[in-house]
Amino acid sequence: MRIAIVSDIHGNLAGLDACLADLQSQGGADVIVGAGDFCMDGPKPKRVVQRLAEIGAHCLRGNTDRFIADPEHSGLQGSELAQVSWQRKELGEKWVAWLSELPFSLRFGEPGNQLLVVHANPTTDDEHLWPDAEDEVLERLIGNEAAQTIAFGHLHLPYVRTWRGKLLVNVASAGLPKDGDPRAGYATLTQRSGGWEVKHRRVGFDVKKVATQLRDCGIPDAAECINTLRRHRYKRLKNIIP
Repeated sequence: MRIAIVSDIHGNLAGLDACLADLQSQGGADVIVGAGDFCMDGPKPKRVVQRLAEIGAHCLRGNTDRFIADPEHSGLQGSELAQVSWQRKELGEKWVAWLSELPFSLRFGEPGNQLLVVHANPTTDDEHLWPDAEDEVLERLIGNEAAQTIAFGHLHLPYVRTWRGKLLVNVASAGLPKDGDPRAGYATLTQRSGGWEVKHRRVGFDVKKVATQLRDCGIPDAAECINTLRRHRYKRLKNIIP
């Protein structure tokens, strides 16, 4: 079984389509998984979820999908809450309901060689699993998980790490990369007899086009969204990633 995972698309249809085209050029996949955060901060939220539905992707909920589906309990205020309102209007009732019905996680394979896909970690949808996370953090978030391979997004930063026999795979962001590389990213995981084989892919998309879409679509705080798109890295990594 070969599974392709796209995560953190954030309303960037150009990034998603670039990943899907690249996947097709690589021979496709048996299953495509959307690992959450499909809409927030991007100009084409409805087109993104429509595309995922069109291709039959198996999707799960990210933290921003939860915000959009249930803004009253999101804890957001000010400009972030204004953007949630804009996203809900762009999506319409049907797709807001679709977001609200997404599961927290998806599992593939049999016990003993199982792949768990979540948005951020197996316990919550909003706490980062940094590549240098300490044992106490991993024990709290992953220690009770039986799956031997755990794939996730949220961090927008691709990496592979082993911890106590478990393979941890961040699949990167298909729409809003933050590792210093402006290209969209996704991962394929292929089931083997000894575990899951991981391959990360990076694909260019038209950043200028998406920035123009953000400027013209009416999204609140468009300038900040454009800056985030163009910066494509975490400030805390500025001394690690040039």
